[in-house]
Amino acid sequence: MPGSFDVLPLRVVAVTYSPGEALEGFVTSLAEATTRPVDVVLADNGSTDGVPEQVTARHPQVRLLRTGGNVGYGAAVNAGLAGAPGRYALVANPDVRFEPGAVDELLAVAGRWPRAATVGPAIRTPEGELYPSARDLPRLSTGAGHALLGWAWPGNPWTARYRREREAPRERTAGWLSGSCFLVDLEAFAAVGGFDPGYFMYFEDVDLAERLGRAGYLHVYAPTAVVVHEGGHATRREPHRMQRVHHTSALRYLSGQYPGRRHVPLRTALRAGLGARMLLSYVSGRVAAGARFQRRAEGVGRGNRGARA
Repeated sequence: MPGSFDVLPLRVVAVTYSPGEALEGFVTSLAEATTRPVDVVLADNGSTDGVPEQVTARHPQVRLLRTGGNVGYGAAVNAGLAGAPGRYALVANPDVRFEPGAVDELLAVAGRWPRAATVGPAIRTPEGELYPSARDLPRLSTGAGHALLGWAWPGNPWTARYRREREAPRERTAGWLSGSCFLVDLEAFAAVGGFDPGYFMYFEDVDLAERLGRAGYLHVYAPTAVVVHEGGHATRREPHRMQRVHHTSALRYLSGQYPGRRHVPLRTALRAGLGARMLLSYVSGRVAAGARFQRRAEGVGRGNRGARA
């Protein structure tokens, strides 16, 4: 990785939709997260709070890219990454705050894994929990068990297998990494056509990871890099709509894994099961919240470099 790419600004893309005061913390925390110059692109999906314009005016390294409407997360990221220079770019939610050195650590880990298409940090919640951001790809058995039981029994074996929370944080490969923050290899991203804009929100990161994996690339979890993610802004604003979008995206992804006429009964069952869970989430906050996180964020950061997978 060291070489001519080091002198180019690192493209950083955040999708904004009335992000509020969190956006200022996102931009200012980048200053201590990397020694590289950055080119921050706010791919704005129609904000009405004026914050993206204010932050852009205050910070010369930030520019506003209007996507033309609420086009969805993946489509906005695709627009923000267009024409990015160098080998890598960073994609992150605007309510992320980077801990010191986090971005440089992601770049260092990418240098150790030349086949990595994405490299993701440890994601800590403001309450000190470790978000399970490096998971296996959802399969029918683990996905069904996680969806049906996770909200009531967070430690069930299907959720544990899918989210891998019983493992101590270590540098390792994963089936997919949370799209809330990851470093991405631009050549790999372009090779598979970027995010599928057919996903408005949710599961676009799972779908991207699955396609990159089929193309021979890896996804690497780097818990020596740490970010703090508040999360939940869109869900709090429009809870029922976000639940509908989440379940619709899950159906789109899982149905895509079982194409053809012979899988029609299975896809019908998936539609019925996810539809029932969606309706239940409308009336039950526990179902809507899903499985509680099972690990505290101890053991992450550059001071805890451990074994590699």
